[in-house]
Amino acid sequence: FDSLPPAHYKETMSTILVWIQQSEAKLSMPQVAVAEYEIMEQRLRELKALQSSLQEQQKGLNYLSTTVEDMSRKAPAEVSQRYRTEIEVILGRWKKLSAQLVERCQKLEELMTKLQRFQNDTKTLKKWMAEVDVFLKEEWPALSDSEALEKQLEQC
Repeated sequence: FDSLPPAHYKETMSTILVWIQQSEAKLSMPQVAVAEYEIMEQRLRELKALQSSLQEQQKGLNYLSTTVEDMSRKAPAEVSQRYRTEIEVILGRWKKLSAQLVERCQKLEELMTKLQRFQNDTKTLKKWMAEVDVFLKEEWPALSDSEALEKQLEQC
């Protein structure tokens, strides 16, 4: 019986596996290009919430690792190996998921910065174009008014 995992181990394992599967499903959804800052902010909040959830689940993962280590000292080699293999698979998925979350957050933050810069540049350009439009619609000075012509030439 010493080589069998405690009931809490099985519950924790089940909880962690379900959480990993749900998180992997969320991350496996195809990414689409978005040009609306608000939608990008919402996606970033969702990713950050998933990162927080990952940190909350870390305690359970640590418990599983510790329990496997304890069991492996007491259990026969084949039983010990089975549990070690099981936890290694979970740790691998955990690390991959964690890395994907970090990567997606960073990429989304970079894209949000670029989009904001682009929107600001667009706003500036539209303002400049409106000013140019007003300038072009101004009445031209008479050809005999050289001072006014020089001023308009400078503005051009």
